[in-house]
Amino acid sequence: MKLFVDGRKDTFTNLKSEINEKDRVIWFHMSSLGEYEQGVPVIDEVRKLFPTHKILVSFYSPSGYEVKKNSPLADMVVYLPIDTVKNAKLFLNLVQPELAIFVKYEFWPNILNELKRKDIQTILISGGFREDQLFFKMKSSWFKKPLEAFSHFFVQNKKSEDLLNSIGFKNVSVSGDTRFDRVNAQLHQNNKLDFIKEFIDGKLCLVAGSTWLEEEVFLKAFLLQNKLDIKIIIAPHTIDADRIKSFQKSISVPSLTFSEKQGKPLADHDVMIIDTIGLLTKIYSYADVAFVGGALGKTGLHNILEPAAFGIPVITGIHIQKFPEAVILHKKKGLYSVESEKDFIKILNEIFQNEEFRYRTGKISEEYIKDNLGATQKIQDYLKENFVKIYSN
Repeated sequence: MKLFVDGRKDTFTNLKSEINEKDRVIWFHMSSLGEYEQGVPVIDEVRKLFPTHKILVSFYSPSGYEVKKNSPLADMVVYLPIDTVKNAKLFLNLVQPELAIFVKYEFWPNILNELKRKDIQTILISGGFREDQLFFKMKSSWFKKPLEAFSHFFVQNKKSEDLLNSIGFKNVSVSGDTRFDRVNAQLHQNNKLDFIKEFIDGKLCLVAGSTWLEEEVFLKAFLLQNKLDIKIIIAPHTIDADRIKSFQKSISVPSLTFSEKQGKPLADHDVMIIDTIGLLTKIYSYADVAFVGGALGKTGLHNILEPAAFGIPVITGIHIQKFPEAVILHKKKGLYSVESEKDFIKILNEIFQNEEFRYRTGKISEEYIKDNLGATQKIQDYLKENFVKIYSN
């Protein structure tokens, strides 16, 4: 909360110092880190299409801003100011974007109304809509009025298109989710981490990514009864030194953290805890199975597409209903959701002990990613057709 409040104090000051009246700006807004990953492929293409423009990225959440505030993809990264009429007018008067791109589902009424009033071209990418949103539950036009700011909606699925059509919006394309393009690109980058290779030492490896306390309880239960000769890497969602130490004391196997690895015989340890940020995607490339956090409790499932792209089985908790990609992969049997420690231990043992099952399940994940590529290209085609001639002048 402190970051949320204090970070916004500098937004307008930073904009005044970084943007002058001659600058041409394209503005991307996303809620947090997950939405940023969806935006990256489009930011890359916009850079190519509009090389003379400045790219502004704004975040609502500290978990996005604090990680990506120095992102080389953007010329400026700021917190989105609180959505008041006054702030919306000041923000847009300072930025004067020629194009605004919102990612997934950030619908701030005052800002969107001001974008429409100023006739600024605005699009939504990787949009996701549900019946329980106020746009579709309330008959009053007030609730859907902010959506009139969007020149075009690029949505993830037909259901979202149908919902928008039902309240009068026909400027909709089903493009899919740009995250598929984002995670697929990771396969072609340098994912080498020598310390991970040394730690794994040729053994099978479980990577538990973005874990919360609930997932760590399951991991502890597995470790206390495990007889498999495997390695485990844990990357907690929140780096809490006390919690990490408590976890290490509660398990009966040799463990170490990333920060204390220097000079240690890494291969002699069975568990490594990554007490830093920014490495998880590369670490997934070394995994034979991934356990993705957030769906055992109420915090929300983290990105399952990152590990799936590397063609490995994925395990989550049971609360996946609001995450279409997880629901689909679960139905395809590339993802297994567990409710109890017993279920978790059972599926892990089956995956590690049955090579054919492990390969088949991972192949389902890999093919799911490949079958859903192309959202970025559809958005790029739209931008070329509608904006390049206008904004290249």
